[in-house]
Amino acid sequence: MSNFHLSAQSREEAGKGSSRRLRRLEGLVPAIVYGGKNAPKSIQLAHKDLKRALEEQSFYSSVITLNIDGKEEPVILKALQRHPAKPLVLHADFQRASAGTVLKVNVPIHFLNESSCTGVKLQGGVIHHDSVEIEVSCSPKDLPEFIEVDLAEVELDQVIHLSDIEPPKGVTFIALSHDSDLPIVSIHKAKGASADPEPEADATTEGESEEEE
Repeated sequence: MSNFHLSAQSREEAGKGSSRRLRRLEGLVPAIVYGGKNAPKSIQLAHKDLKRALEEQSFYSSVITLNIDGKEEPVILKALQRHPAKPLVLHADFQRASAGTVLKVNVPIHFLNESSCTGVKLQGGVIHHDSVEIEVSCSPKDLPEFIEVDLAEVELDQVIHLSDIEPPKGVTFIALSHDSDLPIVSIHKAKGASADPEPEADATTEGESEEEE
């Protein structure tokens, strides 16, 4: 689990006007922390610090240490509002992730050995990613940064479903708990490619036959 730390301050003012002033004049992002036994708390944090953290893929599926007014609180990122045209973060939602909390998080999939996959290298197939992340349920201490799926021995026309993947210890795949065995990745022939190409004709033999006639 990655160890991300962000500093934040409590925010008393609310409303769109206050949020715009924070972003425009002070380079801060309004945010909220919720969940657990405590009431939701409005906070603000430096845009540059949050933006830098968001560049790391593991930030989205890690427990983050949020230092609010000098007091540390473990959280996860639950929602993010971005500007539609500018590289700006407008608002962030954090969920408390204290011990005993059950988290529901989308964790990215890391596909291994794609270039050496049997269905690609030996059988001329193409990899199709049906999913790039998996929604999991777990405690904060068991939250994985990513889920690995090894494609080394996957063959042509084979489909890897969610039930084919071994979850990390303490982790539950939410879709399976709802009897939904989602396809994750598959190998198929490229469009337009023939599954069983016809052998090329022997030009020399055909020519000899014509001469004999």
